[in-house]
Formats: sequence, C-alpha cells, structure tokens
Amino acid sequence: MSVVEQDSVVSVMYTGTFPESGEVFDTNVNQQPLVFLVGHGNMIEGFEQEMLGAAMGETREFTLTPERAYGSRDDANVQSIPRSQFPEGMELEVGMVLGAQSDQGPMQFTVVDVNDEIVIVDLNHQMAGHTLHFSVEVVEIREATSDELAHGHAHGPGHHH
Repeated sequence: MSVVEQDSVVSVMYTGTFPESGEVFDTNVNQQPLVFLVGHGNMIEGFEQEMLGAAMGETREFTLTPERAYGSRDDANVQSIPRSQFPEGMELEVGMVLGAQSDQGPMQFTVVDVNDEIVIVDLNHQMAGHTLHFSVEVVEIREATSDELAHGHAHGPGHHH
C-alpha cells in the first residue's frame, strides 16, 4: 500500500495544538507511533478524512473545526447530580475528570462544581467546541489483516487480544 486509504493500518507521529494559542494538547513525538485502522471509527472522522491519500513519509498539516472534531459544546450536558450518587468518602474536586457507565457505554465527565448536596458535572467531551490543528507524519502504511477488519481496529505487531 502506498497511500492511506479505507481499511489500511496507518502508523503516525502527530502533534495536536490549539490554533488560537499554539498550546500543544496532545503529541506522541519521541514515543511510539499511533497505529489505527482507517474507516472504522477509531479516530475522529475529520482526522481520518484529512489523512486519506497521504503517502509514506508525508507530513500533513490540517485544522479541524469542532464539527469535524469533537462537536460543539451543549449546555444541556452540564447537569446537577446528587452528592449521594457518588461513592461515600470519594474526594471530588473541580476539574477532575471521572468515568462512569451509561446506557451508551463508558463515558467521561468533568466536575464543574461541588458542595455537600450537589455535584455539577459537564458531560461534554473535554475537546468539544475546540478547533484543533494537527501536524501528522505517516511512518507506515499496511493492509489490514482479516482479523483486524473483523475486530474493527489495528492489532500491535504479532499481537491479538
């Protein structure tokens, strides 16, 4: 495979920044490459779309608006939950990111405010409402195995799960 396409397994080095400030929010430079199966929802859609057609060794720079990244913030996702819904004695601090099981599967939320009675949580993705800039270098492209296609994600070298 010479370019990134549907059902290819791609290894990339990337840096994600907020375009307004230039602040880095995520990078894997000097770490292991990020490996993902294209077209199976492993990455945000805009990221995958921008990488289609990229060749080995190519670096792509692109900016994703919230609609192409994690969506817009929804004020309805800021909710009050009785303190009694959290484990007794659990330390809760503003800014903490916690996980919970929901009807739609695992989800994360951020504690916005807390008192003895109520915990106000934000269920929006932490990156919702943000425009994101990426610099991405393609370090490897290969065809997905039948196992990877069946499972819907890439497997590490010689690994299954």
